Order: sequence, then structure tokens, then C-alpha cells
Amino acid sequence: MRENGILQILENSRYTVVLTGAGMMLESGYPLLRDGEESYEIENKYGYSYEEIFSSGFYAARKELFFQLYKDVMLRTVQNTPPGPGYACLKKLQDYGKIQSVVTRRIAGLERRAGCTNVVEMKGSILDNVCPNCGRQYSIEYITAAKGVPLCEQCLVAIRPQVCLFGEMINNALMTRAAEEVSRAEALIVLGASLHSPLCSQLLQYYTGTNLVLVTDSEHYSDQQADEIVYGRCDDFLKRIVNEYESRTNR
Repeated sequence: MRENGILQILENSRYTVVLTGAGMMLESGYPLLRDGEESYEIENKYGYSYEEIFSSGFYAARKELFFQLYKDVMLRTVQNTPPGPGYACLKKLQDYGKIQSVVTRRIAGLERRAGCTNVVEMKGSILDNVCPNCGRQYSIEYITAAKGVPLCEQCLVAIRPQVCLFGEMINNALMTRAAEEVSRAEALIVLGASLHSPLCSQLLQYYTGTNLVLVTDSEHYSDQQADEIVYGRCDDFLKRIVNEYESRTNR
């Protein structure tokens, strides 16, 4: 289906939900820390895998190493790498009333940073860091500027990233909200994730519409579940949709 056909789906849908996956992050220059060269670099530098360090066990017992990775790898990437053009296009499509909600399992907060609203971050976001005692919120800049373990100025306890660490279950309220959003959708667009991914495996069971659009850069046997498939980069696809809409409306 060409862009005008998919745009017509958006025009006809009263409620469209987008699921964003790892492919969107990669297009923005964000590494996948559990896979590829980055995972080897982390293990060589820190002596443990990313999954081991960014876990509830390390946060509880080995906070210095936990925060060393968190600050030097994860938060520095956020500070140095803005959301890519795909996320800017998502924001435009929301502004134009073509997308009503965005759901993701990624924790870099790229959708929010791009200005998207009604974003469900199923595993939380590293943009949110709070004192587990008093609930005071702290900025990324405060965390990265701290020497060693960042402490709450009032309680003097370690600040806690508001994310689902390895070894923890996804917050039930966030899971419920994500499921509710998908169940409301008349059109569902999956960007940068296979339909076999944890994101889709958890949520597609709640989708009852007939316009499931998949945008991915590689083929997978699960693609056949989609009603429409676009192979290629998500940001290129979104830009074409935005351009098609703007050409129709002379925006």
C-alpha cells in the first residue's frame, strides 16, 4: 500500500495508536545495550553485562557500579543524542490529529522529548528519577553531576530511576493503561518492532481493529499478521506520510 492509502487509514480512524520499538531508537543513533558491540564494550569495561548491572540486585547491593553505568552510558547518551526525525514526524502527526497515543517499552523517553503526548512508557523512563523516600524528582543533569551515587538532598538516600529494572515486573498500572489504549484503537501502527517482539506479543491480543500497519526494516515470519507491511526505515515512512498529508492540506 502506498503512502496515500495508509494516510487514508489514518484519516478514517477515530483513534490511532502507535507502538514504537527498538528500530526507532536505532535510527536516532541510540545503541541497543543488550546486543551487538555495545554489550561487549560494557562487559569489557565494567566486568559485568548490561543486563546484570542495570538490575534490581545491583541497584540494591552495588549502587556505585550501577550508577557508573547509568550515568556514563545511558544518561550521557540522552544528553548528547536528540530524538531523530522519525519522532519529530510522530509529533507532527499528533498535532494534525492523526495519532492519538504512543506506546513503547523503550526507556530513553524519545517520544516525550520529541513533544509527543499521551505516551505510555510501559517500562518507565530514565527521564524520571526520584527519591524513593520523599518522592522528590531530580533532573538528569543533577544525576550526572553527582560524584558517585546521587543522593536526595533532603533524605540522603540514593535516587531511583523510575524504570523497570532487570529482575522486576512491569508496573501493572502501566500495562493496564497500554492495553486499554490498544483496545481503543481503530488503527494500530507498529514502528521498528517485529510482531513477535515482547512489545507486540503483550499488546496485540487487545487489538480488535482491522488496520494493523507494520513498518520494519527486515522481514520476519510474524509479518503475515499485519494487514499492511512497509519494509524500510521508520523515519522515511513517517516523513512520506507527513509530506503526503501536508501536500493535501497545503500546510
